[in-house]
Amino acid sequence: MPELCRFKGMIIRIYAEDDLRHHKPHVHVKYGEDEISLSLDGEVIAGKMPAKNIRLVQLWLTLRADEVRTAWDRIVNDMPPGKIEPLKWEEL
Repeated sequence: MPELCRFKGMIIRIYAEDDLRHHKPHVHVKYGEDEISLSLDGEVIAGKMPAKNIRLVQLWLTLRADEVRTAWDRIVNDMPPGKIEPLKWEEL
């Protein structure tokens, strides 16, 4: 599963093969033992994670919306999604 970004101990990955299960474009986030799937609009689809971490990923999804959408479109078309910048201190 291609990695898009890492920040604050979280790893954000993307893959399209899981689209049939979740029925919408989404990312997977791992933080320690916790894992969640978030739609590109920030909705928690599955899993659990501390609320503060979910909010940080939701902020990242909002600030990087165009890049994340491009990564999704690329992966659906069997292309590498590329990397996306993590949140910066001044964006928090």
